[in-house]
Amino acid sequence: MARRWAAALLALPPTLFLIVFYAYPIMTLFAVSLAPGGQIDPSGFFTLVTNPIYLRIFGFTIGQAALSTAITLALAIPTAAVMARVDFPGKRLLLSLTTLPFVLPTVVTAAAFSALIGEQGIVNDLLVSLFNLSDPPIQLERTLILIVIAHVFYNFPLALRLIASFWANQSPTLDEAAQVLGIGGWRLWVRVRLPLIRPAVVAAGLLVFIFCFTSFGVIVLLGGARFATIEVEIYRQATSLFNLPLAAALSIAQIGLMFVLMLVYTRVQRQVIVALRPQHGAPRSLKKRDRLHLASALGIIALLLFMPLLALVVRAFTFDADGLTLRHFIALTTNPRGSVLFTPPLVAVGNSLLFALVTTCLALLLGTAAAYALHSGGRLARWIDPLLMLPLATSAVTIGFGYLIALDEPPLNLRASIILIPIAHTLVAMPFVVRSVLPAVRAVPEGLHSAARLLGVSGFRLWQTVDLPLIAPGLTVGAVFAFTVSMGEFGASLFIARPDTPTIPIVIYRLLGQPGATNYGQALALSVILMGMCALAFVLIERARDLGGEF
Repeated sequence: MARRWAAALLALPPTLFLIVFYAYPIMTLFAVSLAPGGQIDPSGFFTLVTNPIYLRIFGFTIGQAALSTAITLALAIPTAAVMARVDFPGKRLLLSLTTLPFVLPTVVTAAAFSALIGEQGIVNDLLVSLFNLSDPPIQLERTLILIVIAHVFYNFPLALRLIASFWANQSPTLDEAAQVLGIGGWRLWVRVRLPLIRPAVVAAGLLVFIFCFTSFGVIVLLGGARFATIEVEIYRQATSLFNLPLAAALSIAQIGLMFVLMLVYTRVQRQVIVALRPQHGAPRSLKKRDRLHLASALGIIALLLFMPLLALVVRAFTFDADGLTLRHFIALTTNPRGSVLFTPPLVAVGNSLLFALVTTCLALLLGTAAAYALHSGGRLARWIDPLLMLPLATSAVTIGFGYLIALDEPPLNLRASIILIPIAHTLVAMPFVVRSVLPAVRAVPEGLHSAARLLGVSGFRLWQTVDLPLIAPGLTVGAVFAFTVSMGEFGASLFIARPDTPTIPIVIYRLLGQPGATNYGQALALSVILMGMCALAFVLIERARDLGGEF
C-alpha cells in the first residue's frame, strides 16, 4: 500500500504538467473548433468519412509511413547485428554520432539533402562536370523517394540503437549452438536471430511508424504541395483555410490512433529489457571473417547518415581567390536593413541555449518522477506510460494553436511570455527522459534498499546514496536528449516564439525561405553550428553508458 501511495505522489507533478500544458490546451482547441458559438458542429467528422480526398490522405499517410518503416528496419537489423556483436576502434564514438540525425530539425535535414542531391547539390555538380551534361541527372526534389530517404535518415539511428542495445544484452550461446548444428545462412536468421530480437524489432518498428505517420517538416519542405499527410492537412486547414472544425476532427482522429499505437508500443517495450548492466554477450574482437560485415555496416552508415551532413558542412564554407573563407559564418553576426529577421542570426544561438538549459532541468525533474512512478505503479502504469508518450505523437500545429487559444487569460496568461517555449520543449523532451531513466531505475536491486534501511538509511538520503549513483548514467543520457531535443525543436516553436527571441531552427527556416545566396549561406552556416552542438552533446552520452538505452 505504501508503495502505491509513493507512486501516486511521484506521478502527481508530471500528471499535473500534462493536464495543464497538454490536455487543457488540446481540449480548449477542440471545444472552440468543434463547438463554435457554443453549439456542437460535427461537420468536420462527416467530411472525413464522406469525402474521398481525406480517405486518400489517410491512405497516403499510412502507406508512406509503412514504406519508410520497412526500409528503415531492413537497413537497421543487419547493421545492428554487427554493432552488437563486433568490437572495433571508435565504435562508441560512431554510435554517438549516428544518433545525431534523430535530433536535427527538419529544416537542417532539408538543407543537407539539398546540398547533397539537390539540383545544385554536390552530387549533381560532380556528375554534370564528369559527363559534360546539360541538366542535373538526379531529379528527386518534390518526390516520394526523397521523403522516404529523409524518413529513413531520421529514424535509422533510433532503430539501430534500440535493436543493437537489445541484441548486445542477449547471450550468444543460441547463435553458436545453431551454427554447431549446421544451421547457417538465411536459416540462422529466420530460426534463431530474428525470433531472438523480435521484441526490439517490433518496438522499433512501432516507434518509427509513429514518427513517420506524424511527420510534418519533411513532407512540407521536401515533398511540396503534391503530397499531403494528416499532419500537413491539419496545418493547411487551420492556417490557410481557417476550417477549424475539420482541423480539429483530423487532430482527434490522429491522436486517437496514436494513443492506440503508443499503448501497444509501451506494452511491447516492456519485453525489451535493456538495463544499464553488464552485457551477457560481450562484443568479440574484430576477426578476419567480420571485416566484410563491418565494411558493409559502415558503408550503410556513411552513405545514409554522414554524407548529407558532410555535404552540408562543405556547402557552408565558401572559396574565393584567397582560398577557404568563413564569410557565411561572419555574416551571422549582422542584421542588414530589410532582413526578414528582427535580430542578428547569432542571437538565436544564445536563445536556444537558454531555452535548452531550462528545458533540461524541467524535463529531468518531471521525467525522473514519472520513471519512478511507472516503476512502482503496478497496473496503473500500463495506462500512464502511453499517456506520457502521447505528446510525441500529437501534431505540433495542434499544440501550438492550443497554446495560443488556451493560455491567454489569467492565471495562465502565458501567450506572450518567453517561458512558454521551454514549457513546450519540456512537453516533447520529457518522454525521452522517462525512456532513458526508467531502465536504470528498474535495474536498481531491491536488496540494496533493504540493506540500507537496516543500516538506518532512509528517505532522501537513501535515494542519494543508493539510487543516484546507479541511475546517474540514465540521468545523463536523459539530460543530453532533453537538451538536444530542445535545441532542434521546430514545429511548436514556430507558433509561439516571439519575433525578438527566435530559436536556431526558426532562423534557419526563415533564411531558407528567402531568396539570395547570402541568406542560403547563413542558413547552412547556422545549420552547421546546430549540428556541431548536438554532436558534442551526444559524444557525452557515451561517457555515461555503454551501448544501451530503452527508447
